[in-house]
Amino acid sequence: MDENMAKPAWLRITAAILLGGMIGGILFLIAALIIGAINDSMRMSIPINLRMAENLWSSVLLIIFIGFSIAFLWWKVETTPPSEPETPASEIPDE
Repeated sequence: MDENMAKPAWLRITAAILLGGMIGGILFLIAALIIGAINDSMRMSIPINLRMAENLWSSVLLIIFIGFSIAFLWWKVETTPPSEPETPASEIPDE
């Protein structure tokens, strides 16, 4: 990491966390639809009631998708410089 690169603003980090959560949720829904379609087309209905196990795997998959999405966007925020450099309030000219 470059020594001259400034730390990202808290607003960019907050945006990365919120957007990562939303993207992870959407990716989870898409993956669940694909898995459900494959399950339906292959007629893979399990006769044993495993509702608790299904919910556990779904929640683990959701957490994985959200975690990876947040980590990826946080990494992008850390490695991408801001489009406009932030100027401290003391450098803003008075009008």
